[in-house]
Amino acid sequence: MSFETLPDGWQVWNEEPSGRAILVYRPDVFGGDDLPSACLPTIYLTNGSRRKRPGAGQYATDEWHVVLYLEPEIEAVAETYDTREQGAHGAVDVAERFADGGVDYRGAYQVPRDAYFERLDEYVG
Repeated sequence: MSFETLPDGWQVWNEEPSGRAILVYRPDVFGGDDLPSACLPTIYLTNGSRRKRPGAGQYATDEWHVVLYLEPEIEAVAETYDTREQGAHGAVDVAERFADGGVDYRGAYQVPRDAYFERLDEYVG
């Protein structure tokens, strides 16, 4: 499956021959003070290990993981699929939910970032 059906604002950042893929949301508006580039919403599709040990992600597993990051350490969604095709469909579903306002990005943060959330609300949902 390719990512031709991504919702508005999402684009493929990278798709590797091994099947791993990275999708990003509105890279054209992230990079300023109110929407910092570190906060670029990013969906990873990977069969790499999800262990928290350094280098663990380089080891392939039998499962495919879809993870929506709001920042490098802020996960808003994490789902697991049996095949790459199911994972790709899952990644598109997560992108659609995010774009439609169906992902509670405020709830993923321990420390509220009200000004950032208000600005992001202008693009989401």
